[in-house]
Amino acid sequence: MTIALFVVICVIVVALIFDFTNGFHDSANAMAGPIATGALQPRTAVLLAAILNVVGAFLSTEVAKTISGGFFDEKLVTPQIVLAGLSGAIIWNLITWLLGLPSSSSHALFGGLIGAVIIGAGLASVNFWVVISKVLLPALAAPLVAGLAAAAAIRIADKIVTDVPKKDTKQGFRRAQAFTAAMVALAHGTSDGQKTMGVITLVLVAAGLQGAGTGPHWWVIGLAGLAIGLGTYSGGWRIMRTMGKGIVKIDTEQGAAAGAATTATILASSHLGFGLSTTHVSTGSILGSGVGRKGADVRWGVARRMMFAWLLTLPGAAIVGGAASLLAGLELAGTLILLALLGLACLVIWLISRRNQVDRSNVTDSADVLVLNAAKPNKIAKAQRKAAERRAKEERRLAAAGQAEHAAAGSTDAAQHPDRKGTDQ
Repeated sequence: MTIALFVVICVIVVALIFDFTNGFHDSANAMAGPIATGALQPRTAVLLAAILNVVGAFLSTEVAKTISGGFFDEKLVTPQIVLAGLSGAIIWNLITWLLGLPSSSSHALFGGLIGAVIIGAGLASVNFWVVISKVLLPALAAPLVAGLAAAAAIRIADKIVTDVPKKDTKQGFRRAQAFTAAMVALAHGTSDGQKTMGVITLVLVAAGLQGAGTGPHWWVIGLAGLAIGLGTYSGGWRIMRTMGKGIVKIDTEQGAAAGAATTATILASSHLGFGLSTTHVSTGSILGSGVGRKGADVRWGVARRMMFAWLLTLPGAAIVGGAASLLAGLELAGTLILLALLGLACLVIWLISRRNQVDRSNVTDSADVLVLNAAKPNKIAKAQRKAAERRAKEERRLAAAGQAEHAAAGSTDAAQHPDRKGTDQ
């Protein structure tokens, strides 16, 4: 085996590892809402999302073609540069997962690759207009569009069921939320699964193993779909807690509206070849479902932290990818050192996460994701108090709604039978 072929194999393996992290990092986009409201059980939700991620990966390759033949001059990109970019994306994904911040895996990938390509091949090798038109502009427009759509959807839904008792609509909206969440998982596989396909195709073209301008091979599509599906099945519970409870205290009606808006936005963008962030779209939809309902509990402090993470993702991953590219340029020794450091970084982040573990058994217990043991007791107590306050507020709202329904029913009955009181007497 030649050194060049060894590096290509290493890049493909690391690309699939990134795809795995993409799966558990972004699984919350589809299933955080149904799990938070009880529409789906945690394990059922991630299994369903995993299967649909794999199916979605086979539906389109437009985004993959944009990455493999649009962002960079493939004649100047080497497998070592792609490996460096993937390393930056993986490390950024794991850091934001540790903090429970639903940042964009897509922007981490693009940022890592851009930083690595600039350091390794120069500014001229990046097609910045494609990056602006296919990544940055959709990143600004898509969350806004999805949020407005979700806000409109929840208002329409509330008006339709105004005179229907909540107990009669609850089951229907549960099913609707489960269905729209499944569609989001399908759309996520269609969008994000392609990004790893595009990276693997890019490195095969760079190594001369595939013709320029060609799309991903069937085995690339299959491996990318399987990797993102396995990552999704692993859960990504830390980000799922933030998405399900940390931004907006949603009910099944809001979850169904947000899921429908997210699905429509992602599928439309994927087939146009946009490198869209499913995290941005899903978060925009969830916020829209909260803004669109009067009196909804929107945690704007968490939303602001997420916005900062979004702004930092592209440059942050680019810095890590650029630094990794310096190592990767040292031929085989640099590649081996980079792989060792990547493995060490992943291990350290995983060990830190074990201090305050979030899994399927406690994902809905709190709205906060904790990192350091030193802060654990006070923050847990604070989180429990806030959760209790929110539950009490929700119970008061439901009780008030029930009393209003009862009073309305009594008024209607009195109007229809004005002589009943006298007859009864």
